[in-house]
Amino acid sequence: MNLFRSEEHIRNWARFDPATAEGIVSLLDLVKLFSGNYFHRRLDLDWVSRSREYAREMVTTLAELGKTGPFWKRPKP
Repeated sequence: MNLFRSEEHIRNWARFDPATAEGIVSLLDLVKLFSGNYFHRRLDLDWVSRSREYAREMVTTLAELGKTGPFWKRPKP
C-alpha cells in the first residue's frame, strides 16, 4: 500500500499503472473499510468462526464505496 497526498500525485508517480486506477482509495474510505468487524474484531475469540460473516460485511462496505469492478474481484483459481 502506498499513501499519497492526492490522486494527482498518484497519477504523476513514475510507477503508476493506469490499469490499477480503480484501486485508488481515499483515506476516509480506508478508515471506513478498516473499522469494520473483519479488522476491528480480529482479537475476539470467535473471530475465526465468524470470519465469513465479517468478510461479507467487508464486501458490502466495498460495494457502498463503489469498489465493485474487476480490480476488486478475487481471481478465480
